[in-house]
Amino acid sequence: MTRRLISTGSSFEKSAGYSRAVAQGPWCFVAGTTGYDYSTMVMPSSVEEQARNTMVTIEKALAEAGFALSDVVRVHYYLTDAALVDAVFSVVGAFFAEIRPAATMVICDLVDPEIKVEIEVTALKG
Repeated sequence: MTRRLISTGSSFEKSAGYSRAVAQGPWCFVAGTTGYDYSTMVMPSSVEEQARNTMVTIEKALAEAGFALSDVVRVHYYLTDAALVDAVFSVVGAFFAEIRPAATMVICDLVDPEIKVEIEVTALKG
C-alpha cells in the first residue's frame, strides 16, 4: 500500500519531523492540529476561531489525502480549560453533527500558552 504524507507547509512540521496527515490504504491519520491560520501563521485569540481554523485545516488535509470529513471515525480534543468545552463544541458540533465520530476530550497544557485547543482525527474509507 502506498503511504502518502500530507503537509500544510508549516515550519513546525519540518522542525519536529512530522506530517499533518498520513494516509495509507483505507486509513488517514491527521496529527494534532491547532488553530493557526497557516497563510499568516497567526493564532486567533478566541477559542471559537481557533477551533474553526483547526477544523478547516483538518478538512483540507483530509481532502488532499483523498478523504472527506464524513470518513472521520475517531476524534481527540485537547483543551487547556474545561470552561472552553461549550465554546469548542459549538464550533466542532456543526462540522460533526451528522458524522458523529467516537470522541475523547482531555483537559491539559498545550505546547504554547496561546493555543487553547488541539484536535486530531482518524478517518477510514469504506
